[in-house]
Amino acid sequence: MHPIVFFDIAGSDTSALQAFYASVFGWTADDQGQINVPALTPISGAFREDPPEMRLYLGVPDVTEALESIVTHGGSVDAPRFEVPGVVILGLFRDPAGNPMGLVEMDGETHKIP
Repeated sequence: MHPIVFFDIAGSDTSALQAFYASVFGWTADDQGQINVPALTPISGAFREDPPEMRLYLGVPDVTEALESIVTHGGSVDAPRFEVPGVVILGLFRDPAGNPMGLVEMDGETHKIP
Protein backbone atom coordinates (compact mmCIF):
# COMPACT_ATOMS: atom_id res chain seq x y z
CA MET A 1 0.00 0.00 0.00
CA HIS A 2 1.32 3.42 -0.97
CA PRO A 3 -0.92 6.15 0.50
CA ILE A 4 -0.92 9.78 -0.49
CA VAL A 5 0.86 11.40 2.44
CA PHE A 6 1.38 15.01 1.39
CA PHE A 7 0.52 17.56 -1.26
CA ASP A 8 1.71 21.05 -2.02
CA ILE A 9 0.30 23.95 -3.99
CA ALA A 10 3.03 26.00 -5.66
CA GLY A 11 3.23 29.60 -6.80
CA SER A 12 5.49 32.63 -6.69
CA ASP A 13 3.37 34.40 -4.02
CA THR A 14 2.61 31.96 -1.21
CA SER A 15 0.96 34.69 0.88
CA ALA A 16 -1.57 35.27 -1.91
CA LEU A 17 -2.17 31.53 -2.24
CA GLN A 18 -2.69 31.19 1.50
CA ALA A 19 -5.17 34.09 1.47
CA PHE A 20 -7.03 32.59 -1.53
CA TYR A 21 -7.45 29.12 -0.01
CA ALA A 22 -8.36 30.57 3.40
CA SER A 23 -11.00 32.85 1.86
CA VAL A 24 -12.54 30.31 -0.51
CA PHE A 25 -12.14 26.99 1.34
CA GLY A 26 -11.33 27.95 4.94
CA TRP A 27 -7.85 26.38 4.85
CA THR A 28 -5.47 28.12 7.22
CA ALA A 29 -1.69 27.75 7.19
CA ASP A 30 0.70 27.79 10.12
CA ASP A 31 3.82 30.01 10.31
CA GLN A 32 5.72 27.63 8.00
CA GLY A 33 2.94 27.58 5.39
CA GLN A 34 1.80 24.06 6.33
CA ILE A 35 -1.90 23.20 6.09
CA ASN A 36 -4.01 20.30 7.29
CA VAL A 37 -7.20 19.78 5.33
CA PRO A 38 -10.00 17.26 5.67
CA ALA A 39 -9.99 14.34 3.23
CA LEU A 40 -12.31 11.48 2.43
CA THR A 41 -10.71 8.07 2.73
CA PRO A 42 -9.94 6.31 0.61
CA ILE A 43 -9.24 9.09 -1.90
CA SER A 44 -10.60 8.13 -5.30
CA GLY A 45 -8.61 8.86 -8.45
CA ALA A 46 -8.56 8.11 -12.15
CA PHE A 47 -6.20 7.82 -15.09
CA ARG A 48 -7.39 9.64 -18.21
CA GLU A 49 -6.19 10.25 -21.74
CA ASP A 50 -5.79 14.03 -21.78
CA PRO A 51 -2.83 16.40 -21.88
CA PRO A 52 -0.61 15.81 -18.82
CA GLU A 53 -1.76 17.65 -15.72
CA MET A 54 -2.96 16.76 -12.28
CA ARG A 55 -5.92 18.31 -10.47
CA LEU A 56 -7.00 18.09 -6.88
CA TYR A 57 -10.79 18.00 -6.62
CA LEU A 58 -12.30 19.76 -3.63
CA GLY A 59 -15.78 18.95 -2.33
CA VAL A 60 -18.23 21.85 -2.07
CA PRO A 61 -21.99 22.03 -1.49
CA ASP A 62 -22.58 24.23 -4.57
CA VAL A 63 -20.14 24.32 -7.52
CA THR A 64 -21.58 27.50 -9.05
CA GLU A 65 -21.36 29.40 -5.76
CA ALA A 66 -17.79 28.17 -5.16
CA LEU A 67 -16.70 29.24 -8.66
CA GLU A 68 -18.11 32.73 -8.04
CA SER A 69 -16.05 32.94 -4.83
CA ILE A 70 -12.97 31.66 -6.66
CA VAL A 71 -13.25 34.44 -9.26
CA THR A 72 -13.92 37.05 -6.55
CA HIS A 73 -10.70 36.01 -4.77
CA GLY A 74 -8.43 36.05 -7.83
CA GLY A 75 -8.87 32.61 -9.41
CA SER A 76 -10.29 31.79 -12.84
CA VAL A 77 -12.81 29.29 -14.22
CA ASP A 78 -11.67 26.61 -16.69
CA ALA A 79 -15.12 24.99 -16.93
CA PRO A 80 -18.35 26.14 -15.26
CA ARG A 81 -20.58 23.70 -13.41
CA PHE A 82 -21.28 20.65 -15.56
CA GLU A 83 -22.82 17.25 -15.01
CA VAL A 84 -21.52 13.84 -15.93
CA PRO A 85 -24.95 12.13 -16.08
CA GLY A 86 -25.32 9.38 -13.53
CA VAL A 87 -21.84 10.02 -12.13
CA VAL A 88 -20.95 13.45 -10.69
CA ILE A 89 -21.29 17.27 -10.86
CA LEU A 90 -18.02 19.12 -11.47
CA GLY A 91 -16.44 22.53 -12.06
CA LEU A 92 -12.84 23.29 -13.03
CA PHE A 93 -10.76 26.29 -11.98
CA ARG A 94 -7.27 27.69 -11.55
CA ASP A 95 -6.04 29.34 -8.39
CA PRO A 96 -4.30 32.76 -8.57
CA ALA A 97 -0.98 31.04 -9.36
CA GLY A 98 -2.53 29.11 -12.26
CA ASN A 99 -2.65 25.71 -10.56
CA PRO A 100 -5.44 23.58 -12.08
CA MET A 101 -8.01 22.40 -9.55
CA GLY A 102 -11.49 20.93 -9.64
CA LEU A 103 -14.69 21.00 -7.63
CA VAL A 104 -17.09 18.17 -6.86
CA GLU A 105 -20.60 19.05 -5.72
CA MET A 106 -21.20 17.23 -2.44
CA ASP A 107 -24.09 16.41 -0.16
CA GLY A 108 -22.28 15.91 3.14
CA GLU A 109 -19.57 13.32 2.51
CA THR A 110 -21.19 11.95 -0.66
CA HIS A 111 -20.90 13.45 -4.12
CA LYS A 112 -24.16 14.38 -5.79
CA ILE A 113 -25.20 12.21 -8.70
CA PRO A 114 -27.20 14.03 -11.41
